[in-house]
Amino acid sequence: MKVLIVHYHTFELWHAPSWLRPRLQQAFPDIRFVQLPDDRKLAKEISDADVFIGWSLRPEFLSAAKKLRWIHSPAAAVNQLLSPELVESGIVVTNSTGVHGPVVAEHALAVILALAKRLPQAMRYQAKKTWSQDQLWNDRPRPREVDGATVVLVGMGGIGREFAPRAKALGMKVVAVRENPGKGASGADEVYGTDELDRVLPEADYVVLCAPLTAATAGIINRARLKKMKKDSYLINVSRGQLIDEAALLNTLQNRRIAGAALDVFSQEPLPRSSPFWRLDNLLITPHTAAVTERLWERHLRFISENLKRFIAGQPLLSQVDKARGY
Repeated sequence: MKVLIVHYHTFELWHAPSWLRPRLQQAFPDIRFVQLPDDRKLAKEISDADVFIGWSLRPEFLSAAKKLRWIHSPAAAVNQLLSPELVESGIVVTNSTGVHGPVVAEHALAVILALAKRLPQAMRYQAKKTWSQDQLWNDRPRPREVDGATVVLVGMGGIGREFAPRAKALGMKVVAVRENPGKGASGADEVYGTDELDRVLPEADYVVLCAPLTAATAGIINRARLKKMKKDSYLINVSRGQLIDEAALLNTLQNRRIAGAALDVFSQEPLPRSSPFWRLDNLLITPHTAAVTERLWERHLRFISENLKRFIAGQPLLSQVDKARGY
């Protein structure tokens, strides 16, 4: 069996570390592992590969993969992988939602606490050497408690399932919105289908987006739905920028029709310096770092190793993607 690893990125942490191949080789001596720094030799090496580990595989490379049976993406999103050719093939696809879920859930909870306690505003006053007790109290919305607040959680995959118990531990009410509510609440207090999103949005103190990007979820937060949010509510996105109508959100924040937002992702990344989002004082921007942690690739290693054991034994793989649905 041959496993080909081609996962490279300009951001250092997203790039597969050099130690990944030898660590896997030591754990699975009967498998041949090949790790490439880029795709210049990909067409040749993939021709006899049984397994491909990478976040993208163009159709011309897929057509050269005569033995390929399984693709694993170290990313959670797989929309860049799912070409029509791959969707129609018998190749199994898995993603890393189980790897990223706990870390991204922590990030979502961290920004909720930061927004509730008005930490971004306090840091701006700190930069001006201003003791801002009066200003933070007299501004709206005031600092608040998260205990008793309602979170509408859009998406109950790897992130949502990890977020719900963490939020409930702080006394928050979690209302889950998912494509198939028949799958259950997954730790939330209530669960609804996406067709009931409009009904639950007005209840939210915080709306957290962690759904996958699909044709059904693109633009799920649009101008009409932003208008349904409470004036003192916050929007948090830790999924993909395309889930939000960004022009509508920009207008909403500029006119202070909601309290604010925290965005880790944007439709265009890096966010251009010319973007008006940078100038908003009611927006917390993090540069797609919700999943960033020094332990990331150790987590990847454990996950890949477990799925390799299952693959060898002919058992179902963890985090298998429904290619037709896109997640």
